[in-house]
Amino acid sequence: MNNHVDNKKEEFCRRLRLTNRDGVEQIITFLDDLGFFTAPASTRFHLNHEGGLVEHSLNVCDVALDIREAIVKRNDDLEDRLHVDSVVIAALLHDVCKADIYRPLSRRFEKVANVFGLGNKIPPYRVDYGDHPFGHGEKSVILLLKNGLEMTDDEMLAIRWHMSAWNLPFQASEILGNFNKAKAISPLVTLIQSADELASQIMER
Repeated sequence: MNNHVDNKKEEFCRRLRLTNRDGVEQIITFLDDLGFFTAPASTRFHLNHEGGLVEHSLNVCDVALDIREAIVKRNDDLEDRLHVDSVVIAALLHDVCKADIYRPLSRRFEKVANVFGLGNKIPPYRVDYGDHPFGHGEKSVILLLKNGLEMTDDEMLAIRWHMSAWNLPFQASEILGNFNKAKAISPLVTLIQSADELASQIMER
């Protein structure tokens, strides 16, 4: 890892440890082994470079905490429902599912693309879901629970539904009902959705 990625990893781990959550050390080791700290955040969109995923996670955390502060100033009844530790957990770990899905394109593929004049249009990574085709937010929750992190229901809901309407099969009324119910139950769901969207679509473009 380069110095920039090392610094992002250090800050990520520092924030996660400040929650004093049971299982944090196991999760940090798991993420390191999984390649989380060197993974890109996307194939060709936001932060598609080494260390992009941890950088994106920190950006979402920053935005989420800013949104929380603004909301609580206007409605202090939400302070306990948007606990700082929960915001940090959900924001930093919402995209754990991406840590092992991006593969660099082979040099052979790049050479072929360049022959046809497509070099600048080809993303540097391809997606491979490998042995964990669980979905997006679902995969993050499953991996975190399997590897020993204690999470609240709100945190699990926020991570599961952080993609909002993206890749949501609206033809399935039961899934849409669960999505809407999650937002109604937990304000953390909408907060993390909003922070993720603002970070990826505005800060990281």
